[in-house]
Amino acid sequence: MTTTAPRPSDLQDERLANREGIRGTFAGFIDKIRGGDLGALPVVIGLAVIWTVLQILNHGFLSAANLVNLLLESSPTGVIALGIVCVLLVAQIDLSVGSVSGLSSAIVGILFVNLGWNVFAAIAIAVLTGVVIGWIYGQIFNRFGVPSFVITLAGLLSFLGLQLYVLKGIGTINIPFDSPLVIFAQLAFVPAWLSYVLVVIAAGGLFLADLTKARARRKAGLSAQPFSLIALKSGALLVGLGFAAWYLNIARGIGWMFVLFVALVLILNYALTRTKWGRAVFAVGGNVEAARRAGIKVKTIYTSVFVVCSTLAAVGGILAASRLAASSQSSGTGDVNLNAIAAAVIGGTSLFGGRGTAFAALLGIIVIQSISSGLTLLNLDSSFRFMVTGLVLLLAVALDSVSRRSRTTHGRA
Repeated sequence: MTTTAPRPSDLQDERLANREGIRGTFAGFIDKIRGGDLGALPVVIGLAVIWTVLQILNHGFLSAANLVNLLLESSPTGVIALGIVCVLLVAQIDLSVGSVSGLSSAIVGILFVNLGWNVFAAIAIAVLTGVVIGWIYGQIFNRFGVPSFVITLAGLLSFLGLQLYVLKGIGTINIPFDSPLVIFAQLAFVPAWLSYVLVVIAAGGLFLADLTKARARRKAGLSAQPFSLIALKSGALLVGLGFAAWYLNIARGIGWMFVLFVALVLILNYALTRTKWGRAVFAVGGNVEAARRAGIKVKTIYTSVFVVCSTLAAVGGILAASRLAASSQSSGTGDVNLNAIAAAVIGGTSLFGGRGTAFAALLGIIVIQSISSGLTLLNLDSSFRFMVTGLVLLLAVALDSVSRRSRTTHGRA
């Protein structure tokens, strides 16, 4: 009796059929976890545990009012962490984001309050300063080969000194409470009806994006998410965000500053996942020599991520000054620098480059701000916050190292 070997096309059709459906997708998700690709799962589980423990210890933690404040407080440092994600993706670091944010807040204070400039002109100059700083970092890194650790450490000291010099003899500049900056950061909230409209737009956008991607993959003969799974994911997002919007609207609602933060996350996520630049960033972070041989302009990519990082640091500094209604010599100092870097790493961005998402900044800063808010409600001083945040950071890096080792072992197998 003879048997006919299956044709390659038959095997491909069989594999595609096996992968179709929710069950196949779930099996693929389990395989990814076994292979060490944990994604955002650890931080989501960690956030759930943190919220549960803090709610048990203080029943006011998950109140609508506290969550509204938590999201607003997360936004300035979260925007800075978003830039850190970019430099970590290419296996570099920027230690100066705190100093750059403080310098940008000082520039806005001097130009807008002391010199009477138009507020938008002052913001533009501050943001442009961030762009120039990032470009300078890129040139030093590319032309002289100085490690980014050293370059940005020098930047941390230099721009902190420049900030102190600019504010010398002034100390603190109070931003008027009726200015657009303070109103935006403290008093501007999304109307309830509009928040639900944004929820529908978000769910619909996810549905259309996944559906378009699935059709393109099927047209190319590749496996794709089934329609049922796409509808299920979009429906879950609609219900989850709808409930969150309803709950936050019990208090003051969703702050426009947090909406800006989320919008920046979505923009960067699109840039990283749907553009040639984003693919180049991941390629450089994964293997810089292979990326160079593939024709990617590696130096341009390095410069671009430094520019994005410093620019977002400047934006974060402006938001922080707006939130506090003041620019001072202490702006951008303290734990701003460390929290921004910790947020990116805790959120799932690898220190080794080539792995992470823009959503890492969002998840990571919510974890850090949740710890800070919860311990404040428990009347515990900042020493406990630093210790707990440090332990969470160490756990995140340990998980990253273990998953990286698992992926390597799985790949060899």
